[in-house]
Amino acid sequence: MKTISADRLKPLLTANDEIAFLDVREHGQYGEGHPFFSVPFPYSRLEALARTLLPGKLAHLVLLDDADGVAERAAAVLESLGYRNVAILEGGVPAWTEAGFTLYKGVNVISKTYGELLEHAADTPRLTASQLDELRKKDPSVVVLDGRSPAEYRKMSLPEALCCPNAELGYRIQSLVPDDTTTIVINCAGRTRSILGAEGLRMLHTRNPVFALENGTQGWRLAGLELMHDVTPQALPEPDDEQLDATARSAEALIKSCRLRLVSAETLSAWQREAERTTYLLDVRTEAEFDAAHWPGAQHAPGGQLVQATDQYVAVRNARLVLSDNNRLRAASTAIRLEDMGHDVYLLVVDASSGPSSAGHEPQGGTATSSAAKFPGVKQTRDMTILDASDGMSFRGGHIEGARWVTRARIEQTGLEHDEQILLTGQDKTLISGVAAELESRGFTNVQCAPGSEEIWAGAGYDIVATPDVPSDEDCIDYLFFVHDRHDGNLDAARRYLSWEVGLVDQLDAQERSVLNPRTKFTQE
Repeated sequence: MKTISADRLKPLLTANDEIAFLDVREHGQYGEGHPFFSVPFPYSRLEALARTLLPGKLAHLVLLDDADGVAERAAAVLESLGYRNVAILEGGVPAWTEAGFTLYKGVNVISKTYGELLEHAADTPRLTASQLDELRKKDPSVVVLDGRSPAEYRKMSLPEALCCPNAELGYRIQSLVPDDTTTIVINCAGRTRSILGAEGLRMLHTRNPVFALENGTQGWRLAGLELMHDVTPQALPEPDDEQLDATARSAEALIKSCRLRLVSAETLSAWQREAERTTYLLDVRTEAEFDAAHWPGAQHAPGGQLVQATDQYVAVRNARLVLSDNNRLRAASTAIRLEDMGHDVYLLVVDASSGPSSAGHEPQGGTATSSAAKFPGVKQTRDMTILDASDGMSFRGGHIEGARWVTRARIEQTGLEHDEQILLTGQDKTLISGVAAELESRGFTNVQCAPGSEEIWAGAGYDIVATPDVPSDEDCIDYLFFVHDRHDGNLDAARRYLSWEVGLVDQLDAQERSVLNPRTKFTQE
């Protein structure tokens, strides 16, 4: 197995060749500290992630673990899938820190750091939660737009805020505000998407007064104000013909002003056939638009989330990113931010809505949907060892009585005997598949897989129990307590999180800072 030292790897992360620095530890481990350019790539979901995040087989892949052998196992799997240039970081995370290099807490660190730099460079207008509350009392016409995903909006939102993911703001703004004198405030849960959303509208020379809500929903709660929960996002307004023409003109102005590069369908097709380069085709529209029709081979990557969480869609630095939409406004505004973060970006010239429908497409992985009638009955499993591959927190919440929690990364801790008859269940089919593959590689042959849920298990006659302390916090390596506590009423956790976010810029070394170059000046033709 090829290895590389931390000192040799560090300069390669910003060189010209394609490289993917894959952190194969679990989500909680990654979030507690990882290198700046590393991408979360947990071993528990390796095959599923490889299908979408590693479309080419020749890019240089470097795997990172805790020097506990997981990287070696992951490398073997990737090589079996046809990846031909796989190496392991010698000594893992301990060696990275011993070399004097920084580990960053949290997730989406590059995108969040970019947001902080953008706010400084653009001097983004902002309001505190208290200022917004007072302003709305004086001027009820103020429009608050939540730039997060619909799922995040549903979990918690500001009173009377409208859901409009960031990439949709410029495309739909004319239908969301009554006139160009109305004050617009963009919010998210913390800071990044508030800043990016506000600056996205300023990029388009929106005439309205535009502000970012400082510290988002967390700032709202810290100010003693109440949030709404379980609010169904309203339907996004569809632009009429006049608005579509206006947004198309805005797109052309951005393309010209920022010298964005266009690519034809024919050239894209040729790129996708090239073995020596990695090409991502990313559709930045809404999920409904993507499902209705999209260009063949595209992955859905809504523009706001693609900028906010780039490492969830793109693993290979220096790969070609081709963005697809209907009239290029959402693609162009997304491309600018991605270029600012050092990516090689192009806009597909064809209308994505002219592609085929994805109706009936069965997504890979996901939660179980089988019925209780198809799940093995209690009598059938009486002499079987039941393993539950759900994520740790779901297992805590409810599982079959007597089942044992299992995670692929630490499967050796289950103490299983090779002749045991095993029922492998869980609430996530991707996690089940990962554990099943691991058991097979270790010589287990008596394994039956059956996805389930509390409802399915109970319907099949099993007793369901909750174990709030099993797995323990220490064992629950797939859960990042640092991030989630801030949304569960823990105001101290929210303060720590916001302080962490603001402090990201001060942690950068010269190499890391060099790839982040936010633009703030956009000419208007």
